[in-house]
Amino acid sequence: MNWAQKKVLVTGAEGFIGSHLTERLVALGAEVKALVMYNSFNTWGWIDTFRPGEKNKLHIICADIREADLLKSTLKDIDIVFHLAALIAIPYSYASPSSYIKTNIEGTLNLLQAARDHGVEKFLHTSTSEVYGTALYTPIDEKHSLQGQSPYSASKIGADMIAESFHRSFDLPVTTVRPFNTYGPRQSLRAIIPTMILQMLNSNKIRLGSLQPIRDFTYVSDTVEGFIKAAETDEIDGEVINIGSANGISIGKLAEKLMKMMNKKITIESEEKRVRPSKSEVNQLICNNNKAKELIDWQPKMSLDEGLEKTINWFKANAGEYKSDIYNI
Repeated sequence: MNWAQKKVLVTGAEGFIGSHLTERLVALGAEVKALVMYNSFNTWGWIDTFRPGEKNKLHIICADIREADLLKSTLKDIDIVFHLAALIAIPYSYASPSSYIKTNIEGTLNLLQAARDHGVEKFLHTSTSEVYGTALYTPIDEKHSLQGQSPYSASKIGADMIAESFHRSFDLPVTTVRPFNTYGPRQSLRAIIPTMILQMLNSNKIRLGSLQPIRDFTYVSDTVEGFIKAAETDEIDGEVINIGSANGISIGKLAEKLMKMMNKKITIESEEKRVRPSKSEVNQLICNNNKAKELIDWQPKMSLDEGLEKTINWFKANAGEYKSDIYNI
């Protein structure tokens, strides 16, 4: 694909994965519209930290995917949509489930309708491994059943099904990219790895939720390449593609690994407010990435140790950007 000839929209461009994807698309030469959540402070999230040469190449749009009318003009002349905008924090979905329905389901519907109206070439919809719920078997392939074990995961299942329906009903060229747990620079403290690193930097003890759940971690540059590969690959419309390392590690073992890498001896405490309700906790997520290897020629390049080292170094240099003493739901 000649990216220099493509006009691209990235929703959620100001966020963790979205900002890394936006940078990558600029480097590839694409003409990028970056849709960021409107706010009265005129801040653009992580895009504010981009180098001027990168930032100046972007067309920044402050909007809200819940507003369908705004999206009608935003998608005009767009070739490829990367849809990453979403509410993603699981604990907050217990407190405000309706906001997840409005953003993740209705917002996705608005984008799909606008994409259909404007005849986009490709629509890359972002899912999450949380839609699988606790694994019935591992590694988890794309045929695994979906289980709504939190309002967040239920809203993402709904968004996935709406995306599928637009492909089946209207032949919209939708591909669903389903990342497992992505980590790396810029991630928020609602995620486990930044939480551990910053607590270890600032305290002699760390407070976590359950230590037993197993997760499959992928470094953010690998996840971004999964999106890029999916966009560059023909004849995968309607497909769901897992993006993950195919390796699992428990939260407890991950904490031990980080302590060793950071040369820390720290007490781990399980804090009740960080523990999910028992029926909502997803106990094991390990990715089967064979489909990604076969269809889009993707597999992760960064080992967990290499990725964690990069992540630790970034958080050491940027710790002041975070309120690590506050539990971020």
